[in-house]
Amino acid sequence: MHPTTQAIRTQAERTEQMEHSSPLYLTSSFCYNNAEEMRAVFADEIDANIYTRFSNPTVQEFIDKICVLEGAAAGFATASGMSAVFASFMALMKQGDHLLCCRSIFGSTHTVITKYLPRFGIEYTYVDANRPEEWEAAIKPNTEMIFLETPTNPALDIIDMEFVVGLGKKHNIIVNIDNCFATPIGQRPINYGADLVVHSATKWIDGQGRVLGGIVVGREDLINEIYLFCRSTGPAMSPFNAWVLSKATDTLHVRIERHSENAMHLAKALEGHPKISKVIYPFLLSHPQYAIAKKQMKNGGGLVAFEIKAGLEAGKKFLDGLEMLSLTANLGDARTIASHPASTTHAKLTEAERLAVGITPGLIRISVGLEYADDIVADVLQALERSS
Repeated sequence: MHPTTQAIRTQAERTEQMEHSSPLYLTSSFCYNNAEEMRAVFADEIDANIYTRFSNPTVQEFIDKICVLEGAAAGFATASGMSAVFASFMALMKQGDHLLCCRSIFGSTHTVITKYLPRFGIEYTYVDANRPEEWEAAIKPNTEMIFLETPTNPALDIIDMEFVVGLGKKHNIIVNIDNCFATPIGQRPINYGADLVVHSATKWIDGQGRVLGGIVVGREDLINEIYLFCRSTGPAMSPFNAWVLSKATDTLHVRIERHSENAMHLAKALEGHPKISKVIYPFLLSHPQYAIAKKQMKNGGGLVAFEIKAGLEAGKKFLDGLEMLSLTANLGDARTIASHPASTTHAKLTEAERLAVGITPGLIRISVGLEYADDIVADVLQALERSS
């Protein structure tokens, strides 16, 4: 079966009630028939649920669906996207290790890498997304992991996954890819040999801004280490959130197709606008890594970025001039969202750090929703007119 079909048909085992839609296992713990069975389960002689911090049927259904979509052997779901990123770092790196990371990443990930990893004795080196020739030179004898986003947040740089995985294989380094922006509908890093894939399920996977969630999928041996770390440290996904996310996964392919169509429509409408210096969208011919995007992505995704010529004040006026689009700290919603990365998601970076990854004062990021495409375009164009 096609992965989409298989994911839709993946469900927790039916109960004696013979329900068609999977039930919600909203429980903190699980019972046993007798003392010997309980002992065997705790001794790992029998595979069964113990405590929802460890595992839960509803959470496992969501994990199984994402594993199918990503082509992964195993996975573990967490309370948020950042807990998934953090767990993928801390379960697999130790004092004295080195992380090689793409410079253009989500602001909170940047904080974890630069502020908290060093406290545990883990070094890091940033490399530029658009300078792949520098990546191998940055690898050290103690490099344990390469971490990257593609497309990057928020500048939408595209990194050649085949190239990076090749470096990982050559130097025996774990390759960990944040696939939040593209989703498994847009690209499958594991097909290129990635060892781990992380997601903020809060974004496109949920798709309606309802719940938080994160997930890591990939090699079974690595996921087992992440499971053991999370089992003890506690970033477990809520069964209710897992139930919502599992239902949302069934429509992910349909939604991403529409998000991508709308995003392409908006990107084309903005190209050449007199108040915009550049439009960034992976499937535009003008994108610097267009060829790589077409090679590894099935669609351009639901995010569009553009730079307003007049800078910071014009960017603020643009946001204030929007009538339909939402201003909120999220993306991947059914409703279109506009944000100003320099003053919000990446505000904790220094100005030099922001400029190094393409976050200029006038950069606007649009998470394109499911509304009628011409209505989205009309609101953006009207706000641009009001920005002067």
